[in-house]
Amino acid sequence: MNDDENPETIDYEAYPKAMRPEDITRLFVERSNQGDAAGVAALYAEDAVLAYPPGSRTVGREAIRELWAKVLANRPRFRPETPLPTLLSADGDLALTSTPPGDGAGARAQVVRRRPDGSWVRVLDQPEFVHPDAG
Repeated sequence: MNDDENPETIDYEAYPKAMRPEDITRLFVERSNQGDAAGVAALYAEDAVLAYPPGSRTVGREAIRELWAKVLANRPRFRPETPLPTLLSADGDLALTSTPPGDGAGARAQVVRRRPDGSWVRVLDQPEFVHPDAG
């Protein structure tokens, strides 16, 4: 998908969906490496909050798409990271996913929500934890 197109014409629902919480990390890597910011944004809920850039928040799917369009313009390459065990809520509709990053960022953690169709989207995303003593 062309990320320069009008955001109102992006059909986020046309993207293959994460049917397990752990699928989101794999799909994120695939779409990022393809330079597909809209595809990355499709992995987020409309009201999602992303703690990026470090020390700030990006709120909402469209703002997340705009942020990733800028990041992916530099053509970074992401490597798959093995997810840690997923923690599911008692009702099974919320989950905490995490990965130990290969870049030494400390940890990555996401809260994901099951949608009515059974697919999963990120609601809260903390891609980098900064130690309180850093900085």
